[in-house]
Amino acid sequence: MKFIHTADLHLDSPLRGLASYPDAPAERLRTATRDAFRNLVSLAVDEQVDFMVIAGDVYDGDWRDFNTGLFFVREMGRLRQAGIPVFLLHGNHDADSEMTRSLQMPDNVHLFSSRQPQTFTLEDKKVALHGRSFKVAATTENLVPGYPAPVAGWLNIGVLHTALEGHTQHARYAPCSVAELQAKGYQYWALGHVHEPWIQRGDVTLAYPGNLQGRHIRELGARGALLVCAEDGEITDVERVEVDVLRWHLLEVDVSQAADRAAAVRMAGQSLSTLLQSSPAGLPLATRVVFSGRSAAQPELVADEGQLRHEVIAQAVALDPDRLWVEKVRVTAEALADGAVPADQESLDALAELQGLALAAPDDEEFVTGLQGDWQALLEKMPSEVLHASPELTALREAGVAQVAERVHEAMPLVMARVLARAGRNARDGA
Repeated sequence: MKFIHTADLHLDSPLRGLASYPDAPAERLRTATRDAFRNLVSLAVDEQVDFMVIAGDVYDGDWRDFNTGLFFVREMGRLRQAGIPVFLLHGNHDADSEMTRSLQMPDNVHLFSSRQPQTFTLEDKKVALHGRSFKVAATTENLVPGYPAPVAGWLNIGVLHTALEGHTQHARYAPCSVAELQAKGYQYWALGHVHEPWIQRGDVTLAYPGNLQGRHIRELGARGALLVCAEDGEITDVERVEVDVLRWHLLEVDVSQAADRAAAVRMAGQSLSTLLQSSPAGLPLATRVVFSGRSAAQPELVADEGQLRHEVIAQAVALDPDRLWVEKVRVTAEALADGAVPADQESLDALAELQGLALAAPDDEEFVTGLQGDWQALLEKMPSEVLHASPELTALREAGVAQVAERVHEAMPLVMARVLARAGRNARDGA
């Protein structure tokens, strides 16, 4: 005998918050939770499972689009046509949903009562399923003591939406302990509420399948459900099955060896290529790229993170624009420690003096005219490659008298970053 254990479908929840992601693959995200559940129903039919258990949170709170509910009813109908019963428990999000109260399910769907624990039985399989739905979202009492005793000689499955001890990152709904579940005498606990998969085997198997589809960057990696096999009233195997249609990744790029911004971006491209090769063919990947480490490239990376994101996106587009989406780019890399790079101190001193003059410049035409001569002299101390590589300094050379102070102030942060990066390259070349 075999059955599918799933939970936390949160159908259509990715519809929220898409506006905060420029160039997001909106249509893929919009339908991802539906597509993942459709994949699971197809797998259940193909595997000819004996039944399906859904341990809460079909919907996403007070979501009011009834097309979401109609989609779920339609998928339940597909299971009905295949002769697969479904045992459904309402979680905290379902308790808030208008669809939970309004939509009539097909007759193959058996909903656990919210008034008291209820038992459903499959006589031919000698299976008893025990569960209690949430009546209100804020169900904070321990529901386990009210669950009935196991049916002797049968496979007993407890269905529970709970913040089990050790999973403190989730709201403490229906809290209980592992020891309490083990003491109940059931062979399997089909849990819901925690979105990360977790399985504890033994005389009693406790399991969270995790959610079917990652919806944002905090839900990383493969997502799916559990295919559970049993024989003679005992659990023999618990297998994770992946049904997600878009996968989220946090890609850390160590730029410790990067001499400059261009080298760091190339490293990001190489890491994206490796990620593509190691992922299932055709599966779209939503990726946050994080530059880490201690690097001479750090000043250039933080100088303009918006431009940096565009450069990383260009790497992704060149590799596979249909599969790779760069959600965000972050820089956690640190600059090299003081003394680690013999920086060109003369150039840095000149820049600091120049910036100080700009900041101090009052609305005094005579002073600013004198400043023109000062910065021309200071620029002569700058290395020629820095001058040629800095369009900001080109603009500064061409600025009128009234613009000199403002242009000097705007140019300094990026020019300082380039001087530091050049010093780092020179240090490594000398080594």
